[in-house]
Amino acid sequence: MAMAVIDVAGFVSDLKNHAADHGFHIHDERHFVETYSMRQAWEVDLHPEEACGGPLEFHLSVEVEPRTLLAFEDQVLALDPDDTPEDVHLLPITFTWSLPPLPRCPDLLLLATELAGIGGPDLPVEVSAVDSFPTVTDPSERSLTVVARIEVSLTQIYLGQEQLCDPLERCLEVSRFLLESAPVWLDDL
Repeated sequence: MAMAVIDVAGFVSDLKNHAADHGFHIHDERHFVETYSMRQAWEVDLHPEEACGGPLEFHLSVEVEPRTLLAFEDQVLALDPDDTPEDVHLLPITFTWSLPPLPRCPDLLLLATELAGIGGPDLPVEVSAVDSFPTVTDPSERSLTVVARIEVSLTQIYLGQEQLCDPLERCLEVSRFLLESAPVWLDDL
């Protein structure tokens, strides 16, 4: 029986431990496998340790494309033992923050600008809002979502050199900014 070159489940487990080391509390983890394509996804629910009571929801997801893993494995198996694989195969990680419907939603452009300053070029942050109507006669409710995406090199994971300290620290700063701002946005006047 052949052993996989990269243990993605182990990487996700290490990522959760790393997140805990950076001040996050882990709540839940889900692992999905698409039976047709064998595509996999891990979702982890977490938040800053000081925010157990909400209102912020924070999710980390890792998506695994089997063709990418197989291509990387083929590359590694073709190398001499002392050679390093090319740094061309990437594993996407998505960070998603959400808040409950906000009676006083912030200016999205201003918020995007503020969060861009926190995330910096290494953690580009996308801000969006969705208006929903519970019933036709109810006023709209606006929900806020913030998303950041990074890619981690499979070569770095393979060599044990992936550096996720900076993205996790920036995620913690984004989380704390949203938590500090939420009381004003949630205040129903």
